[in-house]
Amino acid sequence: MKSLLIFFLLFPQLLLSQIQITNHVKSDTEYFPIVQKKSAVNIYIDENDLTLVQKSASLLANDLDRVSGIKPNLISGGDQLNGNLIIVGSIGKNNLIDKLIAENKLDVSSITDKWERFIIQTIEKPFANVPQALVIVGSDRRGTAYGVFTLSKNIGVSPWYYWADVPIKKNKELYIKKGRFLSNPPSVKYRGIFLNDEDWGLHPWASKKLDPKLNDIGPNTYEKIFELVLRLKGNMLAPAMHECTKAFFTVPGNMEMANNYGIIISTAHCEPLLYNNASEWDKKKQGEWNYATNKEEIIRVLDNRVKQACNNDNIYTIALRGMHDEGMKADSEEQKFKLLAEAVKDQRAILSKHIDKPLTEVPQIFVPYKEVLSIYEQGLDLPEDITIVWPDDNYGYIKKLSDKKEQKRKGGSGIYYHISYLGWPNDYLWLNTTPPALMYEELNKAYSLGADKYWLVNVGDIKPGELGMQLFLDMAWNIDEFNFENINQYQVKLLTDIFGNQYTTDISYILNRYYYHGFTRKPEYMTWDFRWNSLFSRDSIKDTDFSFANYNEAEKRLRDYNSISKKAKTILESLPIEYQPSFFELVYYPVKGSSLYNHEMLIAQKNRWYADQQRSLTNSLAIDVKNYKDSLALLTQHYNSLLSGKWNGMMTAPGFLPEEQLPPTKQIELPNTSEIGIYVEGQKSDMIDQLQIPQFSKYFQSSYFFEIYNKGRKPFTWKAELSDDWIRLSSTNGEIITQERINVSIDWNSVPTGQSVNGEILITSGKINEKLIVSVFNPESPTIRELSNLFVENNGVISISPADFNRKNENGSIHFQVIEGLGYSNSSLQLGHAKFDDGAESHVDYDFYSFSSGSATIFIYSLPIFAKDKEHSIRYGIQLDELDYITQSNDVKEYSMNWANNVIRNSAIDTVKVFLDKPGRHTLKLFAEDPGVIIQKVIIDLGGLKESYIGPASSKIE
Repeated sequence: MKSLLIFFLLFPQLLLSQIQITNHVKSDTEYFPIVQKKSAVNIYIDENDLTLVQKSASLLANDLDRVSGIKPNLISGGDQLNGNLIIVGSIGKNNLIDKLIAENKLDVSSITDKWERFIIQTIEKPFANVPQALVIVGSDRRGTAYGVFTLSKNIGVSPWYYWADVPIKKNKELYIKKGRFLSNPPSVKYRGIFLNDEDWGLHPWASKKLDPKLNDIGPNTYEKIFELVLRLKGNMLAPAMHECTKAFFTVPGNMEMANNYGIIISTAHCEPLLYNNASEWDKKKQGEWNYATNKEEIIRVLDNRVKQACNNDNIYTIALRGMHDEGMKADSEEQKFKLLAEAVKDQRAILSKHIDKPLTEVPQIFVPYKEVLSIYEQGLDLPEDITIVWPDDNYGYIKKLSDKKEQKRKGGSGIYYHISYLGWPNDYLWLNTTPPALMYEELNKAYSLGADKYWLVNVGDIKPGELGMQLFLDMAWNIDEFNFENINQYQVKLLTDIFGNQYTTDISYILNRYYYHGFTRKPEYMTWDFRWNSLFSRDSIKDTDFSFANYNEAEKRLRDYNSISKKAKTILESLPIEYQPSFFELVYYPVKGSSLYNHEMLIAQKNRWYADQQRSLTNSLAIDVKNYKDSLALLTQHYNSLLSGKWNGMMTAPGFLPEEQLPPTKQIELPNTSEIGIYVEGQKSDMIDQLQIPQFSKYFQSSYFFEIYNKGRKPFTWKAELSDDWIRLSSTNGEIITQERINVSIDWNSVPTGQSVNGEILITSGKINEKLIVSVFNPESPTIRELSNLFVENNGVISISPADFNRKNENGSIHFQVIEGLGYSNSSLQLGHAKFDDGAESHVDYDFYSFSSGSATIFIYSLPIFAKDKEHSIRYGIQLDELDYITQSNDVKEYSMNWANNVIRNSAIDTVKVFLDKPGRHTLKLFAEDPGVIIQKVIIDLGGLKESYIGPASSKIE
């Protein structure tokens, strides 16, 4: 109940919803009966209304049948009106609705001539022999459809009933509370998805399941996709366009299906005027796709395409690139500029030739993707009415947004975003791990800077990116519904609405950990940094930077994945059987798949590490690696076999998915004897003179470990002798077959006071004696209370979570925004919103305490975002105490190695050298300079920082 209350506080619109559906009423005076006493009200449509409206009414009848088992009749103008009615139609297209408007029984002034608006309203005695009516009226055909699907969703039909197998909520009777619901205007005008990289999922699945006669993606597949897009209040689709798929406009029935569903067809950045050269252009017959040498043929095919498609709703991409996703063919940068400027004029001339309306009324987009951005920034004369669609860098970070001058353009701007990508430096086609907080930060930034005309998201195969796709389209429909306080709970609410509020706590935890670990390192990137440098080369797989030696980093990662996998499995097994496929697709497979693949790669890394130490467990780990790989294959096979093989082929992607390749492991020969080995936490090598446990500090009271392991086949016994009784071990003797971990802690009530209190652990096994040094930092002062709320040095390191600042000084419009659920600390700090430039001397302060002085290195981890426009950079300021102010910048060039490293690890890392003049209390300040910079972690290395990926956890004393 407490969790449910939190949801209503975060999403008040859900509590105060104006559409209320119930399955029983004591009195029907307040409710309109939709299905009652085994009878459903008729649905009235005008036979002259548009095809989409009639299709939507038919789908509503189907939805009511799915819910109640009773299918309403569809009636039209020639039928006798009698009894209650549901009336579905658009203004000016439905005779009954127009009559109600004329008789002042229905007020539509708030939506007339508006874009995609609707009203759902009950009316008493609208006509003779009609006691009451439920009217769904739209300002246009899609507005009407959105009204219909809003009702469908409220009666229990999820938009994902087909694509994610969300069960229909059954009710024999349905009533809607009488009243009037008015939709808000959509935040973004054009909202849709791009089907991409379909070779290994959508295409093989659709070819066998929905369009087997075509052996391709065709109208049957698109019908299912168009319906999904509409139910999610989208209005646009960029069709699949890889070489394996026939071009959308060449397949009979595709255009007609789009028109039936009112879906606007857009295209990718490399498809000028709806033409897909990846699958349509025949180099042998047509020559090179080269505007400098073959312009006439290129214009001919573009002209034919516009002539073919111009009577449908389209958004025309004005573009000139190479084949598919290649750069433009040209001899120089100057020629590229000239050719692109020429192509813009030529393509607009084609549009004017075939479309009988002013060019300013023809939707056109220009996408400065990859190399096109630099051409545009040279001063390309782009007509005012063309919408600029700003792309991200394929990894979730938008490269540029409209500056003040561009914001005044009549065509406005939009965005092209990715939650799936194939390309350098690495792919992520398997799972959707883009954190909701990152999506909101980037999309809200874009919207605030005027990108409200066109939003397109690359969803790959749709599955398993369902949650990311819905989040994107929901934000495009109503961005005001979201904020940094509720964004991380939004998908939780979507899932608990399906599977039950009793799972709120567990699902919230599962998604939190899933997105955190997927952000720090995507599952697909656990193999190597730069896949395309070494395609299919097993020898290129190297150890990740996740450390088994330091900060328990790799083990914590695997432990978290085990935890959320178990929680997800518990939920899966507790659900009614009809809900299990949906939960498996939406939650369990991504979570368990991530866990298995992380285990496969990290245990292989551990195997290689153990082999270097000659541990007897080495060969066993190699077997585990194979088992993890096989388990992932079985998990994927189970996905494909769900519901009698409904999704067979969707989760199969040879060559680009993790199950393709087994990481290298090592086998060692073990002697038929026993030999003791000892490893101490943090130890770099077993070839050292002295074994020393990391120093214990009274300010943290952590425990550390050492491991006793066998280098042979025969077991041995061991025992430990302690020099002092304040040293505590989890075990003091035993028999070792393979290995045992012993935790070391300190009895803080009996350990002596001192800067360096030393003790020893003597490990004895037969004639072997090994000494482990124990060092304790237990000074008399300062006390723990005196260091409360300070970041404190521990083993030569101070670790700072940026959101946990001590003070802030905000000037002008600067607001320091804490972003939970994002970054290496799982919370980040935005140094002012990207929209605002003012606010000089705005800073946040972090008070820390060091026990040493001298040279230190500060590592600042920030999100690898881009400057919002060419007038800005990615600068922030840093100052230690009263030392010199230092400006840092992360304005890296896309496709540079710096950029590639940054996007693979989702972090730009700056280093600053400083000098601490004395031990004691200090203050680190971070200043806002350029708008929108996001800091995710800060580490001050006083000489003790060890190799790892994330680094130590926050060292703040609470």
